[in-house]
Amino acid sequence: MVKAAIFVFADTETNEGLGRVVNAMITVKELKQSGDDVRLYFDGTGTKWIGELSKKSHKANPLYESVRDKVFGACTFCATAFGAKESVQQCNVRLIEEFEQHISVKELLSNEFHIMNF
Repeated sequence: MVKAAIFVFADTETNEGLGRVVNAMITVKELKQSGDDVRLYFDGTGTKWIGELSKKSHKANPLYESVRDKVFGACTFCATAFGAKESVQQCNVRLIEEFEQHISVKELLSNEFHIMNF
């Protein structure tokens, strides 16, 4: 069984960012369908995606909804810094502050998760 932590760092401002978040979610979907232990994290400017993808009108919303149960959380520091904290909370996504208000990469590595960044 694969253990994977997928991080979205891409910003919402460009088509390139949309491509990256879609590729991250496709990867999560594939691993989920295979029964693997997969977690989706939003970090950096990627924390802004949660509010966008949660909108029913967003073209990537159906894909987001298909992997929503694998969204493990968003970085508290980054969500605050990039103005996404309120939307993350409104979308009922957990804010993570394991290490100095950030997601603990060490904890993931210690638990043998492969880390992929998009």
